[in-house]
Amino acid sequence: MSTTQSERLRELLEPLVSSQGLDLEEIAVDSVGRKRVLRVVVDSDTGADLDAVAEVSRALSARLDETDAMGEGEYTLEVGTPGAERALTEHRHYVRATGRLVRFQLREGGDLVARILAVDEDGLDLEVPGVKGRRATTRRLALADVDKARVQVEFNRKDSADSADSVSDKNMKEEEEA
Repeated sequence: MSTTQSERLRELLEPLVSSQGLDLEEIAVDSVGRKRVLRVVVDSDTGADLDAVAEVSRALSARLDETDAMGEGEYTLEVGTPGAERALTEHRHYVRATGRLVRFQLREGGDLVARILAVDEDGLDLEVPGVKGRRATTRRLALADVDKARVQVEFNRKDSADSADSVSDKNMKEEEEA
């Protein structure tokens, strides 16, 4: 998508997305055969549920139908939220990822995998997992030192394991009492 078209679409769609209480994260136009697909990614501090995505999709579709922003050819509008392994590119992304495990590529070179504990204007407070039985450590990382960052999918998250253990303990107690 040309920068001009991207800028025009952003100017057209961002006020509508904002009026729905969401942030416009990304716009992309891709060609699929003879058709084009306009992909719009939205999010908010509290996340965007299916109803919010559907509502903003209807509003964007109506607005696009009123204009020639997509030209005369056919296109499909797809509105969604960032994926589970989203890239963190804005300060608000780091705030939204608080509590999540993130892989950082550092400007000085090297990678760091750590959980975001807190975010402020200058940087991040992180918990770096311990290796080989060692305890986790905390670390401060300036945002300026981050080249790239991406949320990691966790299948065995510590807090979910704790809640599973408490359910298991509760079931064992009920069996013992019976």
